[in-house]
Amino acid sequence: LSFPQKLWQLVDSDEFKTIWWGHCGNCVVIDEEMFKVEVLGRKRPLRVFETESMKSFVRQLNLYGFTKMKRHFQRSASLPEFLAEEDAFSAHRKLLVYYNPNFRRDYPHLLENCKRR
Repeated sequence: LSFPQKLWQLVDSDEFKTIWWGHCGNCVVIDEEMFKVEVLGRKRPLRVFETESMKSFVRQLNLYGFTKMKRHFQRSASLPEFLAEEDAFSAHRKLLVYYNPNFRRDYPHLLENCKRR
């Protein structure tokens, strides 16, 4: 699978608690410190991405056209998303929010437009 396909599966899965859809499925929210442990810290054969480095992961996001959004993004409309965001903000976690117009929750067919630059 390509990087965007792996990322899609990760975000869309209920298995991972450190990455989720934000703002009605238009962006990806990552709890940076816990993501390093839960996802990037996995060993083979459970490893999701080839890297253990957050810096390399962010570089991949950038190569596939994701842009970092400011933290004052609009709150999610759905209750589970809103509660997850509230928990994260109240714990003063470092949340990273990334946007790509071709990476949207209800539009998996757009993934084919996520090309490496």
